[in-house]
Amino acid sequence: MSLSILIIDDEPHLPHQLARFLKKRGYEVYTAADSLSGLRELQHNPIDLVLLDLRLPGLSGLEVLQQIRTMDAELPVVILTAHGDVQTAVKAMKLGASDYLLKGFDLEELLLVVQRALETSAMSRELRQLRQERSDNYHFSHIVGQSERMRAVFALVDKVARSDASVLIMGESGTGKEVVARAIHEQSSRSSGPFHPLNCAAIAQNLLESELFGYEQYAFTDAKKQKRGLLELAEGGTLFLDEIGEMPLDMQAKLLRVLETRSFFRLGGNKEVRINVRVLAATNRDLEQAMKEGLFRSDLYYRLAVLKITLPPLRERPGDILLLAARFIEEFNRSLGRNVHKISPEAQQLLLRYSWPGNVRELKNVIERAMILSSSDELLPAHLPQEIVGNEKQRPASSLDPWDQWLNSHPLGAVSLEKITEQIEQHFIRWALEMTKHNRTRAAELLGFAKVDQLRYLMRKHGIE
Repeated sequence: MSLSILIIDDEPHLPHQLARFLKKRGYEVYTAADSLSGLRELQHNPIDLVLLDLRLPGLSGLEVLQQIRTMDAELPVVILTAHGDVQTAVKAMKLGASDYLLKGFDLEELLLVVQRALETSAMSRELRQLRQERSDNYHFSHIVGQSERMRAVFALVDKVARSDASVLIMGESGTGKEVVARAIHEQSSRSSGPFHPLNCAAIAQNLLESELFGYEQYAFTDAKKQKRGLLELAEGGTLFLDEIGEMPLDMQAKLLRVLETRSFFRLGGNKEVRINVRVLAATNRDLEQAMKEGLFRSDLYYRLAVLKITLPPLRERPGDILLLAARFIEEFNRSLGRNVHKISPEAQQLLLRYSWPGNVRELKNVIERAMILSSSDELLPAHLPQEIVGNEKQRPASSLDPWDQWLNSHPLGAVSLEKITEQIEQHFIRWALEMTKHNRTRAAELLGFAKVDQLRYLMRKHGIE
C-alpha cells in the first residue's frame, strides 16, 4: 500500500506540479487550495505526510499546523515557505513541523525531505510500539496473582518504580524475581534505557569482574581490544544483579564502591568512567544470615536494600496456581500453535495439591510439557509429570489437601454438627499455621480471612498457640 501525501497550497500551478512528481515516485497525493479544504481532506483520508504552505486564505499555515497537531500529534508536516517567511517557518518547527523548504526548491530536494520525514515518523511509531509492548508485557501482566500477598507486591512495585533507589528482591528460586525487576524498570523513568541482567552465580568468579567493569586493550593476554562492561552498557537504564548472594567478597567491595561513587575503572585502565545506572539485586539466600557468617558485607547489604520486595513461594499462594496455569496456556497456545482451552478437574486437583518446590518456573515448565504431550483442547493427568501424578500416593499426610487430611483422620459417624464444625476449624487453623511456619498473617491469607484478627480470635477460642 502506497503512502499518501496531502499538499495544502493556494498557488495555481505548484501543487499540481508537485503532485505529478510525487505520483511518479509511487505516492498517493491529495491537494487542497485553502486551509479548510485541507483540514477536511485530513478528516476523510488516511494521510501519512502534509506539505503545508504558510500563506493560505482563511486560517494561516501556523493555525492549520496547530489544528493538525490536535488531530494527530505525530503526523509529519513539512512547511513550504517563501524567503521572507523563514522566521515563521522556524516558529512552525517549534510547533512540531518536521522540516521546511524554501520555495524555488529542487524537486529532488523535495523528495529527500519527504523521504526523511516519513522514515523518521515510521521509526518513531515503531519505537513507541516497542516501548508500549515492553511496558504491557512487564507492567503486571507477567506478574500474576490475586492473593493478598501478591497484591501487596504489585503495590510495592508501583511505588519503588517511581524512585531511583536500589532495590533488593528476595524469594526462592523460580518465584519470578527477574520478572519483577523488569516490571520495575519498565514503569520507571529509565524505561527508555537498557535493562541488563547478570546472574552472579552463573559466571566464573574470575570472569565476573570483567563482565561488570569491562577491560582495556591488552589488560590481560586475551584482551585483544577494549570491551565495555555491563555497568557501561546499562548507562541510563537498569542493571539487574541476580543471585547477588553468590558474589565473592572482593567483588562485593568493588560493587559497593561503584554504588557509592557512581564511577569505576575498567580492568587495566586508569581513566575513571562515570555512570548513571540504577542497580536492582535479587537473592534466594538469607543475606542476614550470610552477614553473620561473614559471607556477605553488611555495608553492601544496606546499600542494596534501600527498598526490599519479598516474593512468596507458590505453595503459600495456592489460589494463584490455576490463574498462572491459565496464563501459561495462553502463552503456549501462541508459541506452540495450539488451541488448549481447559484443564480437567482431576488435573486441576493434582496441580493444587503439589508443593511446587520450583515455584512459578516449575509450573510453567509443567504446563509447557503438558501442552506438547496433549493432542486435544484439554490437559489431563496423563499429561503431567510423574512427580505430580505419583504425588497422590507418595505424599505424607502433612502435605495432603487439608480437607482430605481431616476426612482421613475423622471418619464421619454419629456426631453432632457443632462438634464436627469445631474439629474442622481447629484442624484447618493448625494446618494453615504449619504450612506458613506459624506466620499468622500468611496463615490468615491462606484461610481466606480478610484480617488476621479473625485468625487470632479462632486461635484463642480453640486454645491454639
